[in-house]
Amino acid sequence: MMINFQGFSKQKSPQVLFENALLASDPGTLEQLKELSSRRRAIESINQNSFVTEAIAREMSGGLTSRCEQNIQKVEQYLPLLGNLIHHVDLVGDDPKMARWISDLKIRWSSSLAPSSFFHLSGPKLYQMDNLNFELGMTLFVLGALLRDQALEVLSTDLVQSATILRKAAGIYQHLAQVVLPCLQHEWTPERPPEALISVSAATTLVCLAEAQAVTVKKAEQKGNTGGLLAKLHYGVCEFLNEAIHTLNSATKQYKDISSLTDYITTCKMLHELLSYKYLAESLKTEGQIGFATGVLCHVIQSSEKHTPREESWRLVYKQVIDDLNVLLRKYEHENEFVWHEKIPMQDELPVPQGVKIVSFIPYQPQRWERTLVFKM
Repeated sequence: MMINFQGFSKQKSPQVLFENALLASDPGTLEQLKELSSRRRAIESINQNSFVTEAIAREMSGGLTSRCEQNIQKVEQYLPLLGNLIHHVDLVGDDPKMARWISDLKIRWSSSLAPSSFFHLSGPKLYQMDNLNFELGMTLFVLGALLRDQALEVLSTDLVQSATILRKAAGIYQHLAQVVLPCLQHEWTPERPPEALISVSAATTLVCLAEAQAVTVKKAEQKGNTGGLLAKLHYGVCEFLNEAIHTLNSATKQYKDISSLTDYITTCKMLHELLSYKYLAESLKTEGQIGFATGVLCHVIQSSEKHTPREESWRLVYKQVIDDLNVLLRKYEHENEFVWHEKIPMQDELPVPQGVKIVSFIPYQPQRWERTLVFKM
């Protein structure tokens, strides 16, 4: 991952007290509802200022030293209880009393993808949906985002683990897009956060797969693989991201400004396209086709001028890659002028990289604690 987008895991949600809204019929059910509220409070604290010391946080998590891993554990401890509640609520069916109780929960989440509004000066805008699958969907979105953060955390020490974690995150977003969020499509609401749209989760699946392949390419570069293979792998990243851009089109029609995410995807795609053409040029040069190699570099450098990343840190990376390509181009032009004298082909005669995708998502397996819940219906 040459650049990073940190906007996935900043959601916030006010407190939800399950035992206050859902009337338990026995002490065991009441106790389980209280535990559910307690586990959720731990999630609510993820994006809040914490006064818990590192030592206490480590002890509470059973020895985990990484704050990211601690947060992942909080979410993973909540999800099986939530899954059990959803199971028992579904067994009740369309009961008006249960529907009223779910509404009384006031399940609200902010979005980290939607633009902030000047009309919400007291805090982020909150979206409410009276459906437990909304709670499940937003919680899973946060889990996937935390896994992306963890993948970045271990990137410098373990490339294989980093790629595996990203594939797990992709599996979570795939599960969201195919299983959880379709349950909300017919749920009426004035508006919903981008995280509750199928297209956003489907696109995020592809983003995670692209990032996993980018990490895999980094591993291949470290092993000294040749330019031809690296060109194909980098272009495979581009193909994942092209799919993500296409998938996001329906979301951008509903949300005119999720531009931070779309710009991240576009910038990533351009960076890996530049590197793909760089390695293609090196491969052509090795094969004695310096005219074609020079033409490929000229073409991709000219194309790069059409895009300007919005983030300063991204622009610096983008500029560095283009500067490196210009250095390589001048070297090839100089060598061709004084040694080979090959003609530079026209643009439509130039070869293009052929992408290869070598990563796939790891399917998400939901866990559910099978505990009986009885309500006063």
